[in-house]
Parts: sequence; structure tokens; C-alpha cells
Amino acid sequence: MHLTLRQLKVFESVARHLNYTRAAEELFLTQPAVSMQVKLLEESLGVALFEQLGKRVHLTEAGREVLGYARAVTQQLDELENVLNRLKGLGGGKLRISVATTANYFIPTLLGTFSRRYPGVTVSLDVTNRESLLQQLSDNTVDLVIMGQPPAELDAEADAFMENPLVIVAPPEHPLANRKKIPLKRLQDEVFLVREPGSGTRIAMERFFAEREMHVKTGMEVGSNEAIKQSVQAGLGLGLLSRATIEQELTLKRLVVLDVAEFPIMRHWYIVHRSGKRLSTVAQAFKTFMLKEARALIDGKTPSPSSSKRRRH
Repeated sequence: MHLTLRQLKVFESVARHLNYTRAAEELFLTQPAVSMQVKLLEESLGVALFEQLGKRVHLTEAGREVLGYARAVTQQLDELENVLNRLKGLGGGKLRISVATTANYFIPTLLGTFSRRYPGVTVSLDVTNRESLLQQLSDNTVDLVIMGQPPAELDAEADAFMENPLVIVAPPEHPLANRKKIPLKRLQDEVFLVREPGSGTRIAMERFFAEREMHVKTGMEVGSNEAIKQSVQAGLGLGLLSRATIEQELTLKRLVVLDVAEFPIMRHWYIVHRSGKRLSTVAQAFKTFMLKEARALIDGKTPSPSSSKRRRH
């Protein structure tokens, strides 16, 4: 049996995405190159690792077995890289982080500051939904995850680094736009645009109203914050969004925040990793940077030490 680490890495990416195109994009390869590496691995092992049913790719039984070993090998190599990075300090190394889509409104600013401070560090950033974040944490395929609600179902360490208030937004011409102290019950007369099931924002919204034994009407199910903002501006309903996502629309007076009793829903942004994970020097430096400086940098203030709330699951 003759196989290479490159083949295992390509196979693991295809197996994780169950999609050759996405794996090629992640690895900065062409799709034919990815297909060739998988084919060479299958020939070396003498078994088929994938099967295609219709347009969907599935792992074979042998593929599932190989995936477990491929991930074990990859994690061992990552640990070796982490040890060597510690020995080398922060002159180089790679940081792999994944962030919730909502966090993408502020994370580039923070990454810009971090990258200028440590120019030798290569950063790999994935902006994705909650389901994918949980899968990456479970598979231990990233160093750190930034999300609004730590996973209760995983053994993870989560540190809060910044407040994440959720507010109700409406178009400026909405009848409630200029009202003060709107009673919470009044919202039952309105229609809300909601994110997909499993979204952190939707979970927070449903929990908030359920705790108050309230039922609100939901209209369209929308797959992104941008789509919700556009739909609210078009008068299709109200939206519940993180304050971080609407600063531009508020400045341009395309949206307004409604003054509703018991709002905003106060949440936090968390930096998360698996409990017991051995962070590389680079990952530990980024975590420390986020906990100490993120809030001040986003607020445009001079960085100062901040206290963080820690949760273990």
C-alpha cells in the first residue's frame, strides 16, 4: 500500500464537504486535480471510497473507515506543527478560524489588526452557518470558532469577548418607527422575517418569546442577514438582527431600531474551541488578542484589559 499525505488531505476535504468543487476551492486546487488525488488513493488502497447517486456524493463503508484514520493522521500532524510553532515563536504559522455569518461584519477589522501585528502568520477564514460551525468543532478541523451561542451538545471551552445585542428593526416609515416604549404584546400584531432553523439568532428569538408565552407571526424564512435587511426595507415584515449587522443601514436611515420593552436581547460573542485542545502559539495569541482587545477596537477606543465570561460545556 502506497499513499501520500497529500492524498489523505484531499480525501478528507472531499469527505467533509461531500463535494469535489468545494474541496477544490478549500485546497486552492482545480477540480480535476482533486479527482485525480482521490482516484490515486483509491487505486493504492484497492477500494472505492466514494459513490455517486444522482448528483450527490456519498462515502462508501470503506470511505468512512479511511476517513477516521485520515483525520487521526491530520490531527497528529497539526499537533506536530503546533509544537514546532511554539519553538519558532510567532514568526510564522497558520491560524484556522471559522466564524458565524453575522460575525463577518466585524471580524475583518480585528483580523486586520492581528495580521499587521503578526505579519508572518497565515490566516485561513471560513464564514459559515451555525450547523457548519458545530460540525467543524466536532471534527476538530479548525483552531478557533467565533459564534453567538456556544454549543451545549459539545465539550467545548467558550470565552465571551464582546456583547452582541439583538434588536428589532423596521423600515423608517413603519407605524411603530417613532413610538417609545412599545409594549411587548404589540409585536404579536406584526409579521417577523426569520433565519433558517438552527440559526443562533432564530434560536434566541424563539426562546425569548417562548419564555414569555408569546406567539409571533413569522413570514418568509430568509437564509442571510443581508436578505433579511433587504426584505425589511421592502416592507415585508420586521426583523430581529444583531446590532453589529445594521450600522450602515442605520447611518443611511434605511432601517430603524424599534424601542420595544425588554429589548435588546443581550447576548455575547464567544471564541470557542474543544475542551482540552492544545492551541498552537498562533491560536493562543489570537485568543488572547480577542479577549483583551476586540471590544475596544470595535468601539474605536484604546485597547484595555477586559474581563471575560467563561463557559464550559
